Amino acid sequence: MLILADNGLTSLSPEIGKLDRLRTLDLGHNALASVPDELGDLSMLTDCLYLHDNRLAQLPRTLGRLARLRYLNVGENRLAALPDSIDGMASLIELRAQHNGLTTLPGSIGRLRNLRELWLRGNAVECLPPSTAALHELRLLDLRENAVAELPESLASLPLLRQIDLRSNRLRRLPDWLARMPSLEKLDLRWNDIDPSLPVLTRLERQGCVVLT
Repeated sequence: MLILADNGLTSLSPEIGKLDRLRTLDLGHNALASVPDELGDLSMLTDCLYLHDNRLAQLPRTLGRLARLRYLNVGENRLAALPDSIDGMASLIELRAQHNGLTTLPGSIGRLRNLRELWLRGNAVECLPPSTAALHELRLLDLRENAVAELPESLASLPLLRQIDLRSNRLRRLPDWLARMPSLEKLDLRWNDIDPSLPVLTRLERQGCVVLT
């Protein structure tokens, strides 16, 4: 385990890639504008990689080689996109990318078959790629403070999705299939232009789902 958080770091040596027994690396709360490609050499990084609260405008494609990593936090940076190679991070359980400049997600996101939590608050995401339908382990989807105008039908096929946070988006209508989601327990729609008397919301509440409008 290597914890380098809150040190004002502005650069990271490529030698970091030689720490071949590292399981957790915390680089959060620094001033890094980039990280070396050699992070992808940390093949034993199985627990956590924290890169949040830095100045990163992009992530190295080599991160896709971290096939055993379970928790990735790249929130509070300057990312306009996530690398397509993210699909190589097949063991990810939790992905946090809040407060960046994302407008969409890689089309390969659906290959993260073990993903349970996806945190995207405070971006500019307008829609989710069709491959989202393959995220069958997803339990929580946080899309608060984005630019979603219509819910993608890809969510309808997610059997374990329990919580969807859509506060402060651009929604005006809701699809009927929402009421057919088998595990939905909480749907937060506050600060959207949604009619709270919509029949689909009534059906959800009758099914025991907490609906906030």
